[in-house]
Amino acid sequence: MLTTMTVLITLICILLMGAVLIQNPKGGGVDSTFGGSQANQMFGAAKSADFIEKATWYLAIALFVLCIITSLLAGGPTGGEQLMSQ
Repeated sequence: MLTTMTVLITLICILLMGAVLIQNPKGGGVDSTFGGSQANQMFGAAKSADFIEKATWYLAIALFVLCIITSLLAGGPTGGEQLMSQ
């Protein structure tokens, strides 16, 4: 069971990294300095940006919940010692 949870956490971490890296910076940054904001408005990327932002939040929440569940399944503070001794 712990192996399955670890694989799920790894998969969510990879998806979360991808979602964070595709997002446009909201503070302007270098992208808007060179006309990136006009390109987003011209091609209508506002809806995709909303989807990516929501996906990032959902993935972050899923990661948090899976980490809590995995730590409970491992048996708390002594769980790691028990796993290492087996």
